[in-house]
Amino acid sequence: MADEHAITTLEQLRELYPPPKERSVRKELDHLDEHCRDFVALSPFLLVASANAAGACDVSPKGGPPGFVRVLDDHRLAIPDATGNRRLDGLQNMIENPHVGLVFLIPGLGETLRVNGTVELTRDPALLAGLETGGKPPALALVVSAEQVYLHCAKCVIRSKLWKPESWPESLPSAAQILNDHIGIGDVDESAAALADSYANHI
Repeated sequence: MADEHAITTLEQLRELYPPPKERSVRKELDHLDEHCRDFVALSPFLLVASANAAGACDVSPKGGPPGFVRVLDDHRLAIPDATGNRRLDGLQNMIENPHVGLVFLIPGLGETLRVNGTVELTRDPALLAGLETGGKPPALALVVSAEQVYLHCAKCVIRSKLWKPESWPESLPSAAQILNDHIGIGDVDESAAALADSYANHI
């Protein structure tokens, strides 16, 4: 049965949300100014959203020391692709559909930086040589051409208390147990040992 409360038109959506304030519209840039460059240089973590030709989406986390993402010029930045699980979900999407969205975070700061644009995958040795994150150059880099750049307000971080240690859970889920149950190996200790080895020796 169709949901009678479903929102299916822009008009219905605007009945719930008034138009954005002028500063929310005017803050959008089409390039990376000095403030955006500084933000990227201080960020050790970002999320990369992509979609394939059919519209199926993926969000991939990327991390490294602050400044691991390099701003190449006012319109382009380079993200090293350090070896992960080798599924290549996001990278395959980018070959089919170059449109991507990025969200950069800085620990302790509520605001985030959003960058939307298009991406090219490159294995240019000259570019990769300066993008080491784990002691060796990555296999490839994502070169993103920025089309929309803006600072996102801190409200979601304030609500989540993301950077407040006193709000963090006292006990955390066991990745080894979760993976063991999902994969069905049947040996949690073996899963934990494999994870520990991967994190210690294959970053």
